[in-house]
Amino acid sequence: MSKAIRIHQTGGPEVLKLEDIEVGAPGPGEVKLRHRAIGLNFIEIYFRKGMYPAALPFVPGNEGAGDIIAVGKGVKGFKVGDRVGYASMPGSYSEERLISTQALVKLPKSISYETAAAMMLKGLTAQYLLRQVHKVKKGDVILVHAAAGGVGMLLCQWGKALGATVIGTVGSDEKAKIARKAGAKFVINYNKENFVERVAALTKGKKCDVVYDGIGKATFPASLDCLRPLGMFASYGSASGQIEAFNINILSAKGSLFATRPTLFSYTADRKRLDAMSKDLFNAVASRKVKIPIHRRFKLADVAEAHRALEGRQTTGASVLIP
Repeated sequence: MSKAIRIHQTGGPEVLKLEDIEVGAPGPGEVKLRHRAIGLNFIEIYFRKGMYPAALPFVPGNEGAGDIIAVGKGVKGFKVGDRVGYASMPGSYSEERLISTQALVKLPKSISYETAAAMMLKGLTAQYLLRQVHKVKKGDVILVHAAAGGVGMLLCQWGKALGATVIGTVGSDEKAKIARKAGAKFVINYNKENFVERVAALTKGKKCDVVYDGIGKATFPASLDCLRPLGMFASYGSASGQIEAFNINILSAKGSLFATRPTLFSYTADRKRLDAMSKDLFNAVASRKVKIPIHRRFKLADVAEAHRALEGRQTTGASVLIP
């Protein structure tokens, strides 16, 4: 038997139950993975609350890293003993699991289990936002909401490395220091200042090429007023609640803007693209252009405490669960 966190009904952190499960043997195209570290992400709170549908009961969690301990029929390119990581595959809050090789990437020696678990979902999200949704280049001005959060810190670091001027928003002076250290040239505390007015002042009225928004309802539609004509609004999260339906004509009225709500799964569904994105991320981390600081570690059994900390905005950067 193996231990895993299961949810039998949606609700608060108390619905996260540590239970014994029978993992079984891997089927065709699958491997059995022993987790060494598990990522902790805000999207798991959405699933726990029922904001995102999932058949009950289920094992939450979307990313992890560990060792392959068994291989199913037809598996090519992976073997017992390989160090691997993955993202966007529900079921990671567990000591062991079965998983399709389509989701796995081999970890370079330079990437630890904890680093991989902390960065696969957040790092690949940052990759597609910066390198695909809007291809950030030298001279761009980018606005990053929640700049001291897990994805936000990566966007600040990587955006700066790509030559962009990074403006970050945060909710406290303490988080402002974190965002500056991560690479934001300018930081706005939205509890003290109007971020739309500050962006206009900082850019001398030229505004931003792209807004990366993981906040949602609280920062929309004000984020659109931070964009220059033909600018891109990229919504990748809803920490404050879902953005309500809006009239698409607002985009033309504010300068023929673009708006998108991408998901990581859409970008990683293709094996070649997943490998290319992972290589780009690993290279950025290996070159130290992007650093993955892990601020908190929780035991798998203490996942309810971890969720309370994450939901209460008591964390910065990345946190991981240790089985």
